Parts: sequence; structure tokens; C-alpha cells
Amino acid sequence: MNAVEALRTLAGITAYQWGMVTAAQAGLHGVSRLDLSRLAQSGHLKRLAHGVYMDGGAPSGRLDDLRAAWLSTNPRLIGEARLSERSKGVVIAASSAARLHGIGDLWTDRHEFVSPARRQSQRSQIRYRLRALDAQDVTLVEGLPVMTLERTIADLVEDVGDLSLVSDALRDASKQRDLDLGRLTVLLGPLAHRHGFAKGDGAALLERLQQAAGIDPDALADQIARDPSLGPRTAARYLSSLNVAEADLLINTARTRRPEILKSDG
Repeated sequence: MNAVEALRTLAGITAYQWGMVTAAQAGLHGVSRLDLSRLAQSGHLKRLAHGVYMDGGAPSGRLDDLRAAWLSTNPRLIGEARLSERSKGVVIAASSAARLHGIGDLWTDRHEFVSPARRQSQRSQIRYRLRALDAQDVTLVEGLPVMTLERTIADLVEDVGDLSLVSDALRDASKQRDLDLGRLTVLLGPLAHRHGFAKGDGAALLERLQQAAGIDPDALADQIARDPSLGPRTAARYLSSLNVAEADLLINTARTRRPEILKSDG
């Protein structure tokens, strides 16, 4: 295929992928790897990663490497088509999610992904973990599927472990928007025991993170409770997210810490 035909064909793909195309996608449309190599040598394409190219005229951006890595995780399928059921595919996680959200200072050169199916990569720049995500814990940022802020914080606690480092990310996330503290508490629950708290006590773990981040959880709770519209909505949303065991744990914890709030009926 001559260069003009190849570029015209590739334009139909790059228009939907930040100016990028994978070798597999190009091959499905009749553009060979040799064609791609020649176009790269002539400056019409830029090679971003193994098997991923970018239109030579497209502007470069800070997320080019992350976008190229994500495209390479399913190189035959157009990126736009992968977003319809984003939680069932490869999702950006941990430090890469923190980088995309712009929180904390845990960014590395390695791209972190989770997938509901087991995956392996021979590339040291890509790391997969097996993880099935709830649809409510996946969002889109800059056109990429990524863990929500709440799920990212919990994932950092699990993956990084150092609460002082994660607290920086929590502080930054809290400045971006009001976090769903009920959901975050639920997500932290399974991680509480390894950090010295009672099994399932996500509230205690969240409180520790908030203290390390310089966030006063009692002041925040009082502020929410004083709001006649926000308080009941927050409580209802949180309680609806709990199962029976989590609700029982919450009640018992509240009775222990603030006995004046909940009185036993015998």
C-alpha cells in the first residue's frame, strides 16, 4: 500500500484514539507493519511503544505513554468500543490511577492495570493485577477508564501499604471534590485488619488516613450532620451500601465510641 492510501486508512482509526493506532488495528485494515515502519521513518508517524504509533502531526501530551499502554492491552479493538462496558475490561489502577487523577506523589514509570481476567505482560513497563470491579468504582478521565477517586485510594492502601503516602493522595482527592466517604469506608473495610484495626472496620482505617492527611474526621462529620439536607442523604446513601454484617459492625463500633448516639434497647 502506498503512503497516501495508508495515511488515509489510518486517519479513520486515529481520529477516535487521540491520534494513535496499534499495529494490530492497522493490519486489520490492510496496513502492514512494514508500511508503518516506513511511515515512521518518513516522519508521518511517531512510534510511542511496542506496536503503537501516533500521527506525526498530532500534538504530544502528558498522557501519551499511558494511553499507548492502555491501547496495547487490547490492540485489535478500537479504544472507543472498549468503553461501553468499561468495568469489564482493562482499567487503570493504583499509582497510574493516582497520576491520571492528579493526586498524591506515587507516580512511577510502570503502568498499573487491573483486569477481571488473568493477564500477563512481558513488558516491564506494564503490570496487571487480577481484579473484578463494581461498575460504580470505574469512571472516565481524559477518555480513559480508571478507578474512581474512592476506589483509587483503597487500591493504593492495598498496593502501596504506606498510609502516610496514601494520606497525601487522600488530601489531594478531598480538594478536588467531596468524596463519597460511605463508599470509601466500605472499600477500606477488607483492608482494615492488616493495618491493625478490627476486621472490616473501614471507618477506623479511614479515620487514620484522614488524621495523617490533616483532615479532622469529627469536624467533617459534624459539618455533614448539621446540614439539614446533606446529613440524611449521606447517612441513607451510606447505609444502603452496607450488607447486614457491615451494618452490625457499624452499630457496634458506634456504641463503643459514642455510646450517647446509639442506646441499646436491651
